Amino acid sequence: MIWDWILEPLQYDFMVRALITTAIAAVVCAVLSCWLVLVGWSLMGDAVSHAVLPGVVLAYIFGAPFALGALVFGLLAVGLIGLIRGTSRVKEDAAIGIVFTTLFALGLVLISVTPSQTDLNHIIFGNILGVSEGDLLQIGILAAVAFGVLIVKRRDLTLYAFDPTHAFAIGLSPRMLGALLLGVLALTSVVALQVVGVVLVVAMLIIPGATAYLLTDRFGRMLVIAPVMSALCSVIGIYLSYWIDAASGGLVVVVQGCVFALVYLFSPRQGVIGKRLRRRIPTGVAA
Repeated sequence: MIWDWILEPLQYDFMVRALITTAIAAVVCAVLSCWLVLVGWSLMGDAVSHAVLPGVVLAYIFGAPFALGALVFGLLAVGLIGLIRGTSRVKEDAAIGIVFTTLFALGLVLISVTPSQTDLNHIIFGNILGVSEGDLLQIGILAAVAFGVLIVKRRDLTLYAFDPTHAFAIGLSPRMLGALLLGVLALTSVVALQVVGVVLVVAMLIIPGATAYLLTDRFGRMLVIAPVMSALCSVIGIYLSYWIDAASGGLVVVVQGCVFALVYLFSPRQGVIGKRLRRRIPTGVAA
């Protein structure tokens, strides 16, 4: 019975592509999320993931790669946020809100006026069950590039996350490392677009890292826990979407959110309930 439940969806090519694509996106988003959580860039991840929308639409209009349009508008969003913050009394959180909502709205306008034989709304809400072999190849290449950059530069990025002053002292450029991380963020947003759409990309970029952060104090372990957990959640979400006939991208994020809730409550060291249970254990017993 269980094997039938597992194997039946695999009889369909679109389900196999959906599972592979979602797992790829989940892994690269989860690895990046570890740095975003440590640097404190949750809002920046939200901003960039939404701000890439007009870039993706313009890339579609001019026949350019989606990654190019997303990268340009992702970096544009960061530049505009810095400009507003540095030249006015507006604080960073307000600047982020202004820029990402404006660019996101611009993307919606461009979608509404762009003649297309395909439904561009999948950029907003995702279309994981409609991923073609060409889409899978593109996602795989972009994910490999993003993942490769993160792995190759992991030591420098980790030092930047923990102590940018020390990174500068040993000859690294915090500004360049920040720009590199933002560039990977824009690229990763494109990878996740077709899985969950622009609206839910930020969840895949934040929840895995936040969950792993509650489970371990070591960054190296975070880089293992986050992608493994995220990939498992993505597979479970896709299977649930098949069996209950619900939105695939939404269920992937819901499963990730449920896992975070369980960790938040029951993590042995950081969980709310776990802490209370540990306090009730007598010192002699705990020893």
